[in-house]
Amino acid sequence: MNKLQPIKIVAIVFLIVTAIGLFDATYLTIIHYSGGVLPCSILSGCEVVLTSMFNNIFGIPVALLGAIYYFSMFSLAFIYFITKNLRVMRVASYLTIIGMLATIYFVYLMSFVIKDACVYCITSAVSSTTLFVLGMFIIKKTRAVCKVIVNQ
Repeated sequence: MNKLQPIKIVAIVFLIVTAIGLFDATYLTIIHYSGGVLPCSILSGCEVVLTSMFNNIFGIPVALLGAIYYFSMFSLAFIYFITKNLRVMRVASYLTIIGMLATIYFVYLMSFVIKDACVYCITSAVSSTTLFVLGMFIIKKTRAVCKVIVNQ
Protein backbone atom coordinates (compact mmCIF):
# COMPACT_ATOMS: atom_id res chain seq x y z
CA MET A 1 0.00 0.00 0.00
CA ASN A 2 1.18 3.48 -0.87
CA LYS A 3 2.28 5.57 2.17
CA LEU A 4 -0.19 8.28 1.15
CA GLN A 5 -3.16 5.92 0.77
CA PRO A 6 -4.39 6.32 4.39
CA ILE A 7 -4.15 10.11 3.98
CA LYS A 8 -6.25 9.98 0.81
CA ILE A 9 -8.91 7.90 2.54
CA VAL A 10 -8.98 10.25 5.53
CA ALA A 11 -9.11 13.23 3.17
CA ILE A 12 -12.19 11.73 1.49
CA VAL A 13 -13.88 11.35 4.88
CA PHE A 14 -12.75 14.91 5.72
CA LEU A 15 -14.44 16.18 2.55
CA ILE A 16 -17.68 14.33 3.35
CA VAL A 17 -17.78 15.59 6.95
CA THR A 18 -17.16 19.19 5.81
CA ALA A 19 -20.05 18.82 3.36
CA ILE A 20 -22.33 17.71 6.22
CA GLY A 21 -21.20 20.62 8.39
CA LEU A 22 -21.59 23.04 5.48
CA PHE A 23 -25.13 21.83 4.75
CA ASP A 24 -26.09 22.10 8.44
CA ALA A 25 -24.62 25.58 8.96
CA THR A 26 -25.95 26.89 5.63
CA TYR A 27 -29.43 25.63 6.48
CA LEU A 28 -29.31 27.43 9.84
CA THR A 29 -28.05 30.59 8.13
CA ILE A 30 -30.90 30.52 5.62
CA ILE A 31 -33.45 30.01 8.41
CA HIS A 32 -31.87 32.88 10.38
CA TYR A 33 -32.00 35.38 7.52
CA SER A 34 -35.42 34.29 6.27
CA GLY A 35 -36.91 34.66 9.72
CA GLY A 36 -38.37 31.18 9.39
CA VAL A 37 -39.34 28.84 12.18
CA LEU A 38 -36.85 26.09 12.76
CA PRO A 39 -38.41 22.63 12.98
CA CYS A 40 -36.80 20.61 15.73
CA SER A 41 -38.29 17.17 16.09
CA ILE A 42 -35.60 15.27 18.00
CA LEU A 43 -34.75 17.84 20.67
CA SER A 44 -37.07 20.60 21.76
CA GLY A 45 -34.48 23.29 22.49
CA CYS A 46 -33.50 24.39 18.99
CA GLU A 47 -35.45 27.63 19.11
CA VAL A 48 -34.16 28.43 22.60
CA VAL A 49 -30.54 27.88 21.62
CA LEU A 50 -30.75 29.55 18.21
CA THR A 51 -32.50 32.67 19.51
CA SER A 52 -30.33 33.07 22.59
CA MET A 53 -28.12 36.10 23.10
CA PHE A 54 -25.16 33.88 22.16
CA ASN A 55 -26.43 33.34 18.61
CA ASN A 56 -24.41 36.30 17.26
CA ILE A 57 -20.78 37.34 17.52
CA PHE A 58 -20.29 41.03 16.78
CA GLY A 59 -23.66 41.00 15.03
CA ILE A 60 -22.76 38.04 12.80
CA PRO A 61 -24.88 34.90 13.22
CA VAL A 62 -22.89 31.96 14.56
CA ALA A 63 -24.46 29.82 11.82
CA LEU A 64 -22.96 32.08 9.15
CA LEU A 65 -19.54 31.87 10.78
CA GLY A 66 -19.95 28.09 10.81
CA ALA A 67 -20.92 28.06 7.13
CA ILE A 68 -17.83 30.13 6.30
CA TYR A 69 -15.65 27.76 8.35
CA TYR A 70 -17.07 24.63 6.71
CA PHE A 71 -16.94 26.17 3.23
CA SER A 72 -13.27 27.05 3.79
CA MET A 73 -12.49 23.54 4.99
CA PHE A 74 -14.42 21.98 2.10
CA SER A 75 -12.58 24.21 -0.37
CA LEU A 76 -9.17 23.29 1.04
CA ALA A 77 -9.98 19.58 0.95
CA PHE A 78 -11.26 19.94 -2.62
CA ILE A 79 -8.10 21.83 -3.61
CA TYR A 80 -6.04 19.00 -2.12
CA PHE A 81 -7.77 16.50 -4.41
CA ILE A 82 -7.10 18.71 -7.45
CA THR A 83 -3.47 19.54 -6.65
CA LYS A 84 -2.40 16.53 -4.50
CA ASN A 85 -0.49 19.09 -2.41
CA LEU A 86 -0.18 17.74 1.15
CA ARG A 87 0.51 21.23 2.50
CA VAL A 88 -3.05 22.24 1.62
CA MET A 89 -4.43 19.35 3.65
CA ARG A 90 -2.08 20.21 6.52
CA VAL A 91 -3.34 23.81 6.55
CA ALA A 92 -6.92 22.52 6.69
CA SER A 93 -5.91 20.16 9.47
CA TYR A 94 -4.39 22.94 11.56
CA LEU A 95 -7.52 25.06 11.04
CA THR A 96 -9.58 22.30 12.66
CA ILE A 97 -8.07 23.44 15.97
CA ILE A 98 -10.03 26.71 15.64
CA GLY A 99 -13.19 24.75 14.90
CA MET A 100 -12.61 22.51 17.91
CA LEU A 101 -12.08 25.47 20.25
CA ALA A 102 -15.30 27.07 18.97
CA THR A 103 -17.11 23.75 19.43
CA ILE A 104 -15.94 23.43 23.03
CA TYR A 105 -17.13 26.98 23.74
CA PHE A 106 -20.54 26.54 22.09
CA VAL A 107 -21.21 23.14 23.67
CA TYR A 108 -20.31 24.69 27.04
CA LEU A 109 -22.79 27.54 26.42
CA MET A 110 -25.49 25.16 25.28
CA SER A 111 -24.98 22.77 28.21
CA PHE A 112 -24.26 25.06 31.16
CA VAL A 113 -25.48 28.56 30.29
CA ILE A 114 -28.47 28.16 27.97
CA LYS A 115 -29.23 24.71 29.45
CA ASP A 116 -30.96 23.46 26.34
CA ALA A 117 -29.89 21.50 23.27
CA CYS A 118 -30.24 21.91 19.54
CA VAL A 119 -29.90 18.95 17.18
CA TYR A 120 -28.44 21.20 14.47
CA CYS A 121 -25.83 22.55 16.88
CA ILE A 122 -24.97 19.04 18.02
CA THR A 123 -24.61 17.98 14.37
CA SER A 124 -22.14 20.82 13.87
CA ALA A 125 -20.28 19.92 17.07
CA VAL A 126 -19.95 16.29 15.96
CA SER A 127 -18.80 17.40 12.50
CA SER A 128 -16.24 19.79 13.95
CA THR A 129 -14.94 17.22 16.44
CA THR A 130 -14.65 14.61 13.69
CA LEU A 131 -12.73 17.09 11.51
CA PHE A 132 -10.40 17.80 14.43
CA VAL A 133 -9.65 14.09 14.95
CA LEU A 134 -9.12 13.58 11.21
CA GLY A 135 -6.97 16.71 11.06
CA MET A 136 -4.71 15.53 13.88
CA PHE A 137 -4.33 12.18 12.11
CA ILE A 138 -3.39 13.96 8.87
CA ILE A 139 -0.87 16.18 10.66
CA LYS A 140 0.75 13.18 12.32
CA LYS A 141 0.86 11.07 9.15
CA THR A 142 2.08 13.87 6.87
CA ARG A 143 4.81 15.17 9.16
CA ALA A 144 7.35 12.61 7.94
CA VAL A 145 6.17 12.78 4.32
CA CYS A 146 6.47 16.58 4.24
CA LYS A 147 10.00 16.40 5.71
CA VAL A 148 11.03 14.07 2.89
CA ILE A 149 9.49 16.40 0.28
CA VAL A 150 11.27 19.45 1.77
CA ASN A 151 14.63 17.66 1.92
CA GLN A 152 14.53 16.57 -1.73
